[in-house]
Amino acid sequence: MKKLILFHLFAVAAVLGCAAHDFDRYFENKTLRLDYLFGATPTSRTIQLDRQTRLPGWAGRHHRLNEVPYIGNGQITVRDEASGDTIYRTSFSSLYNEWLATPEAKTTPRAFENTFLVPYPKAPAIIDIAVLDYRHDPIATMSHRFDPKDVLVREKGIRNITPHKYIHKGADPDNSIDVALLAEGFTEQEMDSFYRSAKTAVDAILSHEPFKSRADCFNFVAVASPSLESGVSVPKKNDWRDTAFGSHFSTFYSDRYLTTSNVKAVHDALAGIPYEHIIILSNSDEYGGGGIYNSYTLSDVGHPTFRPVVVHEFGHSFGGLADEYFYDDDVMSGSYPLDVEPWEPNITSLVDFDSKWKPLLKKNTPVPTLVAKSASYPVGVYEGAGYTSKGLYRPADNCRMRTNENPEFCPACQRALNLLIDFYVK
Repeated sequence: MKKLILFHLFAVAAVLGCAAHDFDRYFENKTLRLDYLFGATPTSRTIQLDRQTRLPGWAGRHHRLNEVPYIGNGQITVRDEASGDTIYRTSFSSLYNEWLATPEAKTTPRAFENTFLVPYPKAPAIIDIAVLDYRHDPIATMSHRFDPKDVLVREKGIRNITPHKYIHKGADPDNSIDVALLAEGFTEQEMDSFYRSAKTAVDAILSHEPFKSRADCFNFVAVASPSLESGVSVPKKNDWRDTAFGSHFSTFYSDRYLTTSNVKAVHDALAGIPYEHIIILSNSDEYGGGGIYNSYTLSDVGHPTFRPVVVHEFGHSFGGLADEYFYDDDVMSGSYPLDVEPWEPNITSLVDFDSKWKPLLKKNTPVPTLVAKSASYPVGVYEGAGYTSKGLYRPADNCRMRTNENPEFCPACQRALNLLIDFYVK
């Protein structure tokens, strides 16, 4: 039944006509920002609408509107109320999904902010949202009506726009993928340092294939969002700072996991600036970071590993790539059910390997592939991925998505990133 519900909400695109791809017919050149609260108790999962906001301009895609490149851990569908046609879809992951797997979720009710951007409908629309579990089944769903003439839809981004400057512009800025870099833990007096860090981050990303060859497809804008205090919070040191987005290390008690739950504040700082993807740079020399698909990347800037970390985390948040490292004691086993194919393009349980990097394998490559023979098979099926040592597989012995020391994304990750860039710009 759950999968039937998911089909009803999100798979109707296959039967639609060409009208669903007509941006100008259904949308204004504006953005509808949707703020939700994802909640849970030990026995229930909920989604509540918090706020709707109109922003100037639309920085997202104008084509393939009813498609998503990946299932993700959640999806949003916009349907034209009059015709029932699906006119836009997007997918995402969230910190909420990760929290549901923690011990705290079994005992303590909590709610998490989540914000999503969709093009602004010209006519009344129905918006469906679902959060999915790691088996791709919906665990919380909600639908609500949107009226573009609703006087309570807020407007932002017309004035009081955060100071910003472009670090890099694509060959066709109007049709490029817009990435915003935000300052976290930088005071007004430290913004020159932030801009230097933003330039370092962009240079690091664009030094890796396929971003290097496809730099013309991206715009990177640095947004000088000031904090009252310098630095970011490090709970293990009992060091708490008053910063723009309240980010901190030790998320879910993992010392190096750097995140923020103040998602609305992040998007408030970007109002009036074209953006699709977000990188938050934290003024810290503590090692760590985090990346959540179609949500944000967060990275320290002061640690020696800043460059590889920000690239790795951008692989998560932009590329939907999974971690390819694993733990020998399987302390995080169970994150991916072994009888289900993960949605991320760079790991597999072999349930549906045909949908992954199988076309890249050399003839007679053994499956699984022995690490000892990795030189013979630069693309293979190597056991150990997704935090789990047995039953999940990665495309290469090493990759930017496995270690900071590896200098590049493996061929399978590069292929996935290229296909995703094509999805946005072609």
